[in-house]
Amino acid sequence: MSARKAFVLVCAAALMCGSRASADTQPWSVEKANAWYAKQRWLVGSNYIPADAINQLEMWQQETFNPAQIDKELGWAEATGMNTMRVFLHDKLWAPDSLGFKRRIDQFLGLAAKHKIKPLLVFFDSCWDPDPKLGRQHPPVPGVHNSGWVQSPGRAALADPAHYPELKAYVQGVIGAFAQDDRILGWDVWNEPDNVSGGTGENSPAGRAQLAAVTTLLPQVFAWAREAGASQPLTSGVWQPDDPSAKRPLNAVERLQLEQSDFITFHVYDWPEIFERKVKQLQAHGRPIICTEYLARDVGSTFDTSLPIARKYNVGMINWGFVVGKTQTNLPWNSSQPPYTQSQPSVWHHDLFHADGKPYRQAEIDQLRELTSLAQKEFEKKNRRRR
Repeated sequence: MSARKAFVLVCAAALMCGSRASADTQPWSVEKANAWYAKQRWLVGSNYIPADAINQLEMWQQETFNPAQIDKELGWAEATGMNTMRVFLHDKLWAPDSLGFKRRIDQFLGLAAKHKIKPLLVFFDSCWDPDPKLGRQHPPVPGVHNSGWVQSPGRAALADPAHYPELKAYVQGVIGAFAQDDRILGWDVWNEPDNVSGGTGENSPAGRAQLAAVTTLLPQVFAWAREAGASQPLTSGVWQPDDPSAKRPLNAVERLQLEQSDFITFHVYDWPEIFERKVKQLQAHGRPIICTEYLARDVGSTFDTSLPIARKYNVGMINWGFVVGKTQTNLPWNSSQPPYTQSQPSVWHHDLFHADGKPYRQAEIDQLRELTSLAQKEFEKKNRRRR
């Protein structure tokens, strides 16, 4: 059977499943979530975008989708011992070309499977530019970190409930095509939903309006995904900076994230003792835990210190940044003041590889290979005992 024919059959079957709307619209039980996690190898990977894409739109639009580049870079990930990647989609890609978008997702999943990688796919994102536009994307701003990344949904769609049926069609259309696809690790429904855009602050009128819209929409997104019959687990990661007293109350969005997630995800760009403290706090939920963003070398978040702690607690690890490219995320967050146009930072902020595949720091790659190899041997030994 040809790959295209197989894809068409999978889509047809999944759409039939999605059209019936699963009766199971509640989060997975703790037991089901932990049983799922026990079947996974220790999950290690990166937030991934190819070097030749400045944002989600440039990665996925037909004119700039580059499977050869993706295949090459995922080969580097496989050689490093990685087995997952967190990959961002975008709602604006759905309505103009839903069939083409699904084909490109299917092609990406095929390349990932070739390299033994099961991606975590992200639907929405509250970070960076709130006004995304389809078509040709602007070139990177010289010397500036992530100068082209865009929010999904953009501010106009988020603020107007009349757009919500379009967002629902996007979520349920993608899941409807891949609901039973075991090449997918899971669905991250919204990245940092309560990260107020543009530096307005959550107590400003604009910030309060954005948080109110997110608080209304986020539970709907979880419900849409479950109604579409997703067989893979759902999550949305808490990200707020650590409170040393551990007494900061959860905000409404964080409560929703933790209540609705099948497995717990979180972000930490900080010292190892803070990373470990966050893990211990989240263990109270009894669910699998994956750190879906870390690695900011210049502020204390490194592979050297974080990975051994993660192994100790069986926490999956997905760092920000894989290869230096148009996103320029080897530069620090505040690189726009001033931009790094005359010289590179003394220490890379994110990212693992130069654009030619040379590691930024070979010791990090060696550590990843050693730990993932050891984890794989332990996983295989455990599976043999189960048989």
